[in-house]
Amino acid sequence: MLNNKHLNHQTLSYWCVVSGSTIWLEDGVIPYGSSESFQLPLEHAVQIGVHKGVPVLWVDESLTSDSALTPRNMVSLRDCLEFTEQEFLLLSRAVQFGHMIQSERFCPQCGGRNHLNHNQLAMQCNDCRTLHYPRIFPCIIVAVRKQGQILLAQHPRHKTGMYTVIAGFVEIGETLEQCVAREVMEETGITVTNIRYFGSQPWAFPSSMMMAYLADYESGTVKPDYTELSDARWYSPDELPELAPKGTIARELIEHTVAQIRAETEN
Repeated sequence: MLNNKHLNHQTLSYWCVVSGSTIWLEDGVIPYGSSESFQLPLEHAVQIGVHKGVPVLWVDESLTSDSALTPRNMVSLRDCLEFTEQEFLLLSRAVQFGHMIQSERFCPQCGGRNHLNHNQLAMQCNDCRTLHYPRIFPCIIVAVRKQGQILLAQHPRHKTGMYTVIAGFVEIGETLEQCVAREVMEETGITVTNIRYFGSQPWAFPSSMMMAYLADYESGTVKPDYTELSDARWYSPDELPELAPKGTIARELIEHTVAQIRAETEN
């Protein structure tokens, strides 16, 4: 477990100051400096990683003075998708810890008040001493292919008209593969086969873990569930709509599938 016992007010560090899903950036980058230079409370900071050989410290806005944060530029974590993977994951981790201290203020076991245990990076009840670690919600996300086409869907919450792949939360008692098949069937009415793992991405909106899969079309006609989707249809690589932003595992799935289709077409 990382700790900041060896740090002092002059130690140069990267700072992840978070408020909800927003994070402080200076000139578009993660702030780098000492707690003294930034007037940030080292006693409330927690080391959550190392970047370029330098400690990365998380501190929640609620634990800092308003006067110190007033001139600082807080931006959405979504605006950091084009950062390096290591930087984005560190920022995501800080946001998820921030969500933990805001959403787990009281012990679900006895109702006592929780406090942040810096050593365990968990919330601990002042009364029964139970530790409550950050909640992580498992989700699947899947790119479905039908010969030379990929299945893309549009969600009502995507106001720009962006299309992406199918995703959903894992239910109690089901495997990840069962979740893939269920979500595709529920949202589009088709069945899939050859479900295989692709990769994963922590998704701090607010505390999800996206587990990505590839799957092949088996049967059925696309019939979008309009309580979940605005649209769903098959697209060939030459007619793709506006896609999920770069930096997301959704975009990785789409680009991987499209590249495979193009490579097979050229051969």
